[in-house]
Amino acid sequence: MASQLTVGGAVDWEFAGSVGARLARPGPPATDYTRRQAIEDLAEAARRAEGPVRDVTGLSTGTEVPDARIIDRQQWIRAASQSMRVMTGGSDTPANVVTGRIAGAQTGAVLAFVSSGILGQYDPFSGASGELLLVYPNVIAVERQLRVPPRDFRLWVCLHEVTHRVQFSANPWLAGHMSRALEVLTGDRGDDLRQVIGRLSEFVRSRNDPMRGDPMRRDPMRGDPNSAGILGLLRAVQSEPQRQALDQMLMLGTLLEGHADHVMDAVGPAVVPSVAQIRRRFEDRRGRRQPPLQRLLRALLGVDAKMSQYTRGKAFVDHVVDVVGMARFNTVWSGPDSLPLPHEIEDPQRWIDRVL
Repeated sequence: MASQLTVGGAVDWEFAGSVGARLARPGPPATDYTRRQAIEDLAEAARRAEGPVRDVTGLSTGTEVPDARIIDRQQWIRAASQSMRVMTGGSDTPANVVTGRIAGAQTGAVLAFVSSGILGQYDPFSGASGELLLVYPNVIAVERQLRVPPRDFRLWVCLHEVTHRVQFSANPWLAGHMSRALEVLTGDRGDDLRQVIGRLSEFVRSRNDPMRGDPMRRDPMRGDPNSAGILGLLRAVQSEPQRQALDQMLMLGTLLEGHADHVMDAVGPAVVPSVAQIRRRFEDRRGRRQPPLQRLLRALLGVDAKMSQYTRGKAFVDHVVDVVGMARFNTVWSGPDSLPLPHEIEDPQRWIDRVL
């Protein structure tokens, strides 16, 4: 299947990592002692978080707790570019050197922008069994902005990110499910240019239709954060199989992020003394008004859609766990058919009725 992929082969991923690392903004000023302390704290917190997360989720990996990799922004960019190469079926050498360098420079610039906002990330495509990455300069920057106890905040962040590690470690099929969806998303389906233009024109007309308030003509995706900005445009030019694959990826992301937020809140009060203060200030930071340019970039990169994933996904998990308990909720990890559908994220009872 990998030979059918085209997006990964169009990018010089090594160049993307190099360009992104050069463009990344420096981290916050800190002494060598502060940096060492943050690295040590995060490594310890990642190990401490594993037990409580497994207990609350009821998910057991059956393996020893692997060490997290504590990195800076430049290292995250290089790691992300290599992960994207693996996810999209790319190789060390792009199909076209010149266009590969251009695409690599563009990708690197995007990664450089994103790198200052990533606290941590579980990468299921790194190495033989995935890798947990924690970006210590960003953790330092945010804990200073929030004015919260550093050690508490570092453990709180690890509760969320370790949950992702447990999700994938306990359910190895998740990585394969993501890979198959990515094969469809990044494959060249040979669509005629006229078909693509026609879909794009329909997208534009639907956004300017004066009758859009008519329930009989309303776009079912209107109001969904995934239908606006770049995601909306992407959906407009995709074939139906690609739209279905994108929906699968978005719903899986919503479930994973919402589940991690639910677990973080369930575990937090028992192990993080200042968790209420951290949660309140962190939520205020998420909703704070951004400068116009930053708001534009957030919209283009889909950051606002990701913020919606946290709230919508957590509401879904909270409801299901409240109604049926965590043990029965874990049926969601049985396989692709048990994952929530788009309409079930908004109406969890429909997922309960279908799956349980």
